[in-house]
Amino acid sequence: MSKVKSAAEAARLVKDGATVAVNSSSGLLCPDEVLKALGERFLAEGAPRGLTTIHPIAAGDMFGTKGVDHIAHKGMIARIIGGSYPSGPTNAEPPLIWQRILAEDLAAWNVPSGIVFDMLREGAAQRPGVLTKVGMETFVDPDQDGCAMNASARKAPLVRRVDFDGDSWLHFPALRPDVAIIRASTADENGNLTFEQEGATLGAMEMALAARNCGGIIIAQVRRVAAQGTLKPHDVRVPGILVDVIVEAPEQLQTTATPYDPAISGELFRPLGTFRTPEFNVGKVIARRVAQEMRPGWAVNIGFGISANVPRILLEESQHGKVTWVIEQGAVGGVPLLDFKFGCASNAEAFVASPHQFIYFQAGGFDCSLLSFLEIDAEGSVNVSRLSATPHRTAGAGGFVDITARARKIVFSGNFNAGAKMHIEDGRLVIDKEGKIAKIVPKVDQVSFSGRRARAQGQDITYVTERCVLRLVEDGLMVTEIAPGLDLQRDVLDQAATPLLVSPELKVMDARLFQPEPMGMAL
Repeated sequence: MSKVKSAAEAARLVKDGATVAVNSSSGLLCPDEVLKALGERFLAEGAPRGLTTIHPIAAGDMFGTKGVDHIAHKGMIARIIGGSYPSGPTNAEPPLIWQRILAEDLAAWNVPSGIVFDMLREGAAQRPGVLTKVGMETFVDPDQDGCAMNASARKAPLVRRVDFDGDSWLHFPALRPDVAIIRASTADENGNLTFEQEGATLGAMEMALAARNCGGIIIAQVRRVAAQGTLKPHDVRVPGILVDVIVEAPEQLQTTATPYDPAISGELFRPLGTFRTPEFNVGKVIARRVAQEMRPGWAVNIGFGISANVPRILLEESQHGKVTWVIEQGAVGGVPLLDFKFGCASNAEAFVASPHQFIYFQAGGFDCSLLSFLEIDAEGSVNVSRLSATPHRTAGAGGFVDITARARKIVFSGNFNAGAKMHIEDGRLVIDKEGKIAKIVPKVDQVSFSGRRARAQGQDITYVTERCVLRLVEDGLMVTEIAPGLDLQRDVLDQAATPLLVSPELKVMDARLFQPEPMGMAL
């Protein structure tokens, strides 16, 4: 019997109450046609109902790929476990999944992406769950939010603290999916899957194993179907013995708003001169200062936001290749892409499965991480995961907690406060209008990164803003550098909502940061 079925036929295989795992990262590898068919079936028949859905990284976005919003109808999902969620501008209508979460129509948890993959791995191996220290003293910890995003989730705790071998650990239960929905480029008639036109594999193999070993089914969406026996075995990343259904979707996007770019999948290497370098503005000043923290030969994780421009700074300064970038979706090397194509890289050296990449991150095997912040508090803790006023502006934590748990060095970056109007004039930072919302506060709204734990572990923590550089020291946050043209008291200390220490060796930030021409940087 042929494994090739329509999306509608595949959707009919999902039963009420099923646990459904989806392999996606925004538009990257999103099996959107299958999710769309599931939602259409529910609207027509009222089934399947009461699903539990698992998303290690967000399925879909607010920029052309609906993903989980296809199935975010009231009554369709009862529980959702996500490493991240679709996000977008404040003035946009929140995604349907956010509307369901905020209305308490379902129970929602934000579990670090790497831990979600770990939970699936434990389910595949029929083991009792994950013991980890990742997330301790953050919102992940049951002593804080326990990953719960709403009151419905708080009624059913997902994570608990346990004692094991004389130490305290976080325990997450194994996840045992009834259905895995994954995506690839090509399937042969036997269901062997290759990913030659994709920018990652994410956790396709691991998710398929979890469903198969738990008695579930695996649905694979692909761009095309090949004759059996025609795929090269070394190219097959998920074998046909793990695939039950193939859904052909010739128009599937490669990633958000991208039909197909061979440089994303490593089939073509772009000339370095074709990459856009950042325009000269305050954001570029911050990215340049972050770049100055880099050292030759380092492997550096990079996150969404201002720090995503750091590879472009090194390109402009003829330093490309001295640092190897590693991102949670799996790309190693190359040039990470920007905006909502972030998660992909052009000219990558390798694609690692996301669960393997997260093992690398969780144990601190890399040299440095460059990440953004929404808020920093007096202890040096950082919030990136929750904005109470506009929740859909943030995707949640994603891999942030996995990455920061044991990273040897972290450079956080962002604007000093929210809403300030500034420009650069004659090599000086000029503040035209001060921002009204402090981002350095007595206590963050949610602890995504624990400054107290970082100090205890001896982590090297730096915070780079347009007007100053701060370091985490034993007694709190210390200003170590200030932008040229600013007054320390008026423009820095008075604009923080919590007291800051000042280094006795306070320096002025490198004047070259504030000039439009290349800096002549040498790592």
